[in-house]
Amino acid sequence: MQVSLANGELVRIADIAKTFGISHSHLTKVVHNLGSLGYLRTVQGRNGGMYLAKPANEITVGQIVRAFEPDFRMVECFDADTSHCRIQPACVLKHLLNKETAHLLDRLDKTTLADLVQPRKQLHLLLTTPAERPSSVRTRHMN
Repeated sequence: MQVSLANGELVRIADIAKTFGISHSHLTKVVHNLGSLGYLRTVQGRNGGMYLAKPANEITVGQIVRAFEPDFRMVECFDADTSHCRIQPACVLKHLLNKETAHLLDRLDKTTLADLVQPRKQLHLLLTTPAERPSSVRTRHMN
């Protein structure tokens, strides 16, 4: 989302890690994977960073979730080959979880990255430090 809000300007891993309080090394792996999948382009070097490889309205949340969560085996019985569940033939929970997972993925397939960053002004404010905000915004939010 932070890369999408940058409107094509380079965003550094260190900035995202700091903003969200997450591990730099973990985020590096995520960025590498997103780059390998064609969602991000990276620029190496001191002034490097990343930017979206595709328009935000062409990237669905469903695509990203599936890339990072290849299966949704929440319970053992989701894999019939390895399941030893005694109640599997009569289990209602498995069918409920499968149905709801399908609904969730359907909804995520209809939601784009552009949809997630609709409150652009508010997100920009939340993702910048007071010193980085334009003076008109700093003044307005200090009062």
